[in-house]
Amino acid sequence: MTSPPPFHDRLAALYHEGMARRVTGLWSDPRIADEVPLKPAAVLVAVTDSAAPSILLIHRPTTMRAHPGQIALPGGRCEPGEDAVTAALREAQEELAVPPAQVRVIGPLDMMRTASGYEITPVLATIPPGLPLVPNPAEVDDWFEAPAAHVLVPVNHGTRQVEWRGRMHSVIEIDWQGRRIWGVTGAILSNLARRIAWHHLDMPQDLT
Repeated sequence: MTSPPPFHDRLAALYHEGMARRVTGLWSDPRIADEVPLKPAAVLVAVTDSAAPSILLIHRPTTMRAHPGQIALPGGRCEPGEDAVTAALREAQEELAVPPAQVRVIGPLDMMRTASGYEITPVLATIPPGLPLVPNPAEVDDWFEAPAAHVLVPVNHGTRQVEWRGRMHSVIEIDWQGRRIWGVTGAILSNLARRIAWHHLDMPQDLT
């Protein structure tokens, strides 16, 4: 009996298939106006290459000026001359000491424009399980891994209403063990779930 291709290769194949097809209903930040000038940024969507793949997420410190206490993907603003992949790898190293050499990049995902003034490119990649991560206390209060078989299944995605400048908007919200993954991070993961049919990877569908 032939062994299945490695997980990274199967995920990469689904990525290329998903990014090549037209997908409707992708989430964007409803608060943004088209004329707002945006700064480039990138985040790393790091999936552990393991029997039970998970996605690496961080808690921002409550002392941060932007998005205090929120759950996020490792990432930040692109420095001059950087592309999205370079910025995502650098930020993951600065925030969690993720060695760039241990990251196997698959490719960029759907860009996310935000009312905070950024044009974020998520970068999908795989990492080995059990990396000795060290959070940078200036940018990361804590980190955790959420099962991809829960986070990337649309049935586990809800919505909530938030007020912004006197108007109510719907935002995506994903709950895992009491952790609320919402806003831009939730939207990025929801868009990824629309692009990639996770069940085609023959993995368990819910590990909660």
